[in-house]
Amino acid sequence: MLDYFAIINDFFAANPRAYKIYLVHAVLVTHKALAIARRLNLSAESRQFIEEAAMLHDIGVIKTHDPQMDCTGDLPYIAHGLAGGQILREKHLEKHALVAQRHIGVGLTKAEIISRNLPLPHEDFIPLSLEEKIITYADLFFSKREETLWQEDSIDRITQELAGFGQEQVATFLVWHQEFGP
Repeated sequence: MLDYFAIINDFFAANPRAYKIYLVHAVLVTHKALAIARRLNLSAESRQFIEEAAMLHDIGVIKTHDPQMDCTGDLPYIAHGLAGGQILREKHLEKHALVAQRHIGVGLTKAEIISRNLPLPHEDFIPLSLEEKIITYADLFFSKREETLWQEDSIDRITQELAGFGQEQVATFLVWHQEFGP
């Protein structure tokens, strides 16, 4: 079993505020993702991967400039998925790295990156595996805003937020909600 707490501690131990926010967010996302995995009767191996990858999916935020979390990195927040992918690849965790880089929103297409002029490589970052989709879906329910850290967002709030990025994002979320929701 992967010691994901050791990885989290390596990157967040020196930043208590970011550590607290990160850990609460990761635990809530992991709990929701594992509940979905159990409802879908996924294998023990899939559930173990979901636990590990969900706990590590946002590891790249530590490399971003995010005053709300006291993160003082050089990257814009939108790049935290790529940064996380790089961190996890350096630890030889390729499948975990894919979750990190593909979990932004419901995923980002090359066309969206270009049209929105996002500071990301011009390629698709879309969740492909069932496990990636479950973690990405669960992540949408929990912010990293301190004032709402422990609160699960409603379907309406999530769809309103995603609508700002296009109806394709909303449509994907609603398909996932049919598949993964209660």
